Amino acid sequence: MNTGSLPHLFTRLAALERRIRTAVAARRGADHNPDDPFRGLYLSDEAIDALLATRREPFVPFQASVASGRLGGLAETAGLTGLDVELLLVALAPDVDSRFEQFYGYLNDDVTRRRATAGLALRLCGLPEASAAGRARLDPASPLRSAGLLVVDDRERPFLSRSLRVPDRVVSHLLGDDLLDAALAGVARVVDDVAAADVGRLGRALRARVKLLYLRERPGGGAAEMAAAALRDAGFAVLEVDAARLRAEPDQQALTAAVRREAVLRHAGVVLGPVEEEPPLAALTHPTIPLVVFGPNVWDPRWSTDPPLPHDASPLPVADRAELWRAGLDGSLAPEVDPAAATAHFVLGPGQIARAARAASVSALVDGGVVTTEHLRAGARSQNAAGLHRLARRIEPAVDWHDLVLPAGVVGLLHELASRARHRDRVIDEWRMRPGGGRGRGVTGLFAGDSGTGKTMSAEVIAASLGLDLYTVNLATVVDKYIGETEKNLERIFTEAAGVNGVLLFDEADAIFGKRSEVRDAHDRYANIESAYLLQRMETFDGIAVLATNLRANLDEAFTRRLDVVVDFPVPDEPLRRLLWDRCLGVTAPRVEVDLDFLASAFELAGGHIRSAAVTAAYLAAEAGGPVGMAEVVGAVAREYRKLGRLVGEREFGRYLELAMTSTTR
Repeated sequence: MNTGSLPHLFTRLAALERRIRTAVAARRGADHNPDDPFRGLYLSDEAIDALLATRREPFVPFQASVASGRLGGLAETAGLTGLDVELLLVALAPDVDSRFEQFYGYLNDDVTRRRATAGLALRLCGLPEASAAGRARLDPASPLRSAGLLVVDDRERPFLSRSLRVPDRVVSHLLGDDLLDAALAGVARVVDDVAAADVGRLGRALRARVKLLYLRERPGGGAAEMAAAALRDAGFAVLEVDAARLRAEPDQQALTAAVRREAVLRHAGVVLGPVEEEPPLAALTHPTIPLVVFGPNVWDPRWSTDPPLPHDASPLPVADRAELWRAGLDGSLAPEVDPAAATAHFVLGPGQIARAARAASVSALVDGGVVTTEHLRAGARSQNAAGLHRLARRIEPAVDWHDLVLPAGVVGLLHELASRARHRDRVIDEWRMRPGGGRGRGVTGLFAGDSGTGKTMSAEVIAASLGLDLYTVNLATVVDKYIGETEKNLERIFTEAAGVNGVLLFDEADAIFGKRSEVRDAHDRYANIESAYLLQRMETFDGIAVLATNLRANLDEAFTRRLDVVVDFPVPDEPLRRLLWDRCLGVTAPRVEVDLDFLASAFELAGGHIRSAAVTAAYLAAEAGGPVGMAEVVGAVAREYRKLGRLVGEREFGRYLELAMTSTTR
């Protein structure tokens, strides 16, 4: 709490008290019945005669002087005149010295009216009650009231008998209290720890007194941090307001007024965002306070009659992000770990990096205190927005490249997809290999193949190699029979995915990405619209997306042209099937005399079906209380055949047919 300016405030109130003493003496000199015990409760005939015989004159005017301390700073920020300051002091006095309540009750000739009325305040400032210039200083558009520094109560009364009140937050500020208004808890915060940044154009604009700016935020752009740094560079404090929480509050009007008042009190610029709908700009705007708005979309001219200064908040270069990581970790990084290489594919803003670094440091405390690559990536993942969890299933990868059993060419393409994600900053941003066209920075791949050939597992491996989570979306569940709803569902997914560092897997992609056909009816027309919308949205997506389909032939050529990598997953051949059986049966579960060569040659199953059969065999062995043997494996394969609608015959099962039949009849 800063109380350094209190002596000046008390000096000004003492001067007001001297004028009130003069006013009380004048009032007492004209009192015809000073001993009346019911003073203020009624009007006697003598009092009426005195009122008729005289005019109500102003009291001794104040001597204009320059305010200093917090009062002077507030006067400068809010654009107050000397008269405004004096009116503020008249209204403030009862909140600082309770004697003024009795003073005002006496001067109001009403012991129940313990605050200065508009008429009394004007007269104490030496102005006639009918002074148009004086009354204008109490108008709703006046600096005192537009900034929320003064409230005029009793709207049902005539203007001159309305009470003047100073809000508690203004009183506490002038008395040295720096706490944020309690009404703004959860909606706004004062930003003190502003990271140093090259604010460039924004800083110049704010120093030139530009009052409205709009930052279009790209993923990882750090618009809020950029705005805060620019405001601090221009000499303003920073008040950051959560636009979503402000909009959700039932009494939004009162809160916006409180935000505007808090900004004036602190000489702060307001940072508002992220905005996607029309924000309450008019209610937040003040002539002396800059307003910096940020959001993911372009500025809508309907939001304000005054055009803002537009600016794009782009992601930080990799080197700058690495420097922020090092600064946030404060020397606890393992010597062999390069934060730039470990987190190059994570798109995070400055504030997110600072929070992620703290999360990584906390995790490292449990493991010896040294931050490793795994800690860095876990900290980065902790900054993922939670909204996508409601729209997609999150998978924490638990596999790596060694778990894949695929042809070498397929594995090579998967490595290429991961490499694109890892090096896109250098190729797209530094080398500018994708100029123009409005395309995003995203990496997209298509996994095509029969069910069980390893598409989902491969996406999980790619996510694991990048240190990301995998989010799976079944596009078949996104399609809605009502016109326009499918596009809305997709937009929600892409919007939420923009705030997530993860791999987005769209399953059943052919549900929407099917070939556009000739329009024969309304259904064809709207199906084509859905496909066209998703094609366009995929091009502007900045994340990592993988689409999986069982039917590549059904996909539109315009879609496949926009993909970075297309991977065809074949049904495994005999050598791969043998390796799959060996991997899926594992080394932990006990097994005896399992003929892997026979299983690989006899049963043409995809990897997913082999894994399912291996798990079933383990359950059969657990129930029998013994190890996994051919009886359990063959029985599990027979069950898998029945699920696939295949016949269990001697052609495939050969000498193990009886085991299969016996197992399935238990």
